Parts: sequence; structure tokens; C-alpha cells
Amino acid sequence: MAEDDQPQIYLVTPPLMQDTLPDALARLLDAHPIACVRLDLATRDEDTLLRACDALRATTEPRDVALVIADHWKLADRTGLDGVHLSDGSRQVKKARADLGAEAIVGAFCGASRHDGMVAGEMGADYVSFGPVGGPDLGDERAADELFQWWSEMIEVPVVAEGGLAEAELARLKTSTDFVAFGEELWIAPDPVQRLAALRAALG
Repeated sequence: MAEDDQPQIYLVTPPLMQDTLPDALARLLDAHPIACVRLDLATRDEDTLLRACDALRATTEPRDVALVIADHWKLADRTGLDGVHLSDGSRQVKKARADLGAEAIVGAFCGASRHDGMVAGEMGADYVSFGPVGGPDLGDERAADELFQWWSEMIEVPVVAEGGLAEAELARLKTSTDFVAFGEELWIAPDPVQRLAALRAALG
């Protein structure tokens, strides 16, 4: 990633679907340039997931923002979403790609594993995400910085930084990641739009 390029923004929904989420998401999408939204609910109830897919697609589609769902790629296909984010690394990338086709987005969360990330890329993942950046899995700051720097220099598959991102982490990673994923960082804020503005300023 070129040093003068700013990472794109990737949003992750809260784990519980509330009636206010589509409006809250719309405000974020209207105020900031967002590349992708991940529907990432804790429930496995199909009816809840289907309703959430429809509600969020009605928000993202008119704004030309990609919408993917965590893990449930068969629902992504049924509901016309743009693809899937696999939370268990490279294990199901090949099957998801085969089921969804070449045009769908298939992403994979690979924790802190370079090897799993490389396998996911080889299996056809469109992006790999590492994290949580602000948690223990990536070790100290140096370990996280080295992982993203190495990936950006050696691997062509786009990389996403996620988990526990605040201004300090963003300032360090802004030249070595293609996307930064914000979830809880925004939803716990009194004003998510204002909080995202502050986080984006750290990428400037």
C-alpha cells in the first residue's frame, strides 16, 4: 500500500440487531466514505438474520456500499448480499468461493496467523483480516506492526486490521493496511458519526 494512500473504512455491525441500526448505519454512510459493511450478529436464528439482511441491504445498496454477512454464505446468496466474511480463517474459503461464484466477496479472519492468511489467499479470499489489533492475540505493538508491514510488502491480497482500534493503533498501521474495520469502537460512542471522524483523522 502506498504511503500516501489512506486505508478504506470497513464497518462491522453490533452483535444484536436493533430497530435503530439501519438509521444509525445510514447516518454513518452518509457522513463518511465507507467501503464495506459486515452484518455480524450473535444469533443463528435464520428469520432474524434474513430480516437483518433485508433491512441493511436497503440501507447499503442505494449508497453503493458492499454488504457481506459473517459466516452464513448461503444466506448471502439467498438475500442478494455481496458476499461473506469467514470468521474461522481459511478452512471454508474454497467452498464459499465455489458456492458464491467468482464475483462475490469472500473474506477471511485469520487472527494473527500469517500462514492461515496465505492459505486463505491461495484458496481465493478477496481479503484477509488480522486482529484483534488491540488485544492479546497479536502480542505487543511491535508484533502487530511487523505482521501488517510484512503482509503489505510481501502479499498482494488486501489486508484488514480490526479489533480494538484507537488513534494510536491507526497512526501506526495507516501505511501498512488496506482497510480498517470498526465495530464496537463506534457503537459504544455517544455519537458514532463524530467518533468515526476522530478515528479517520488519525489516518490522515
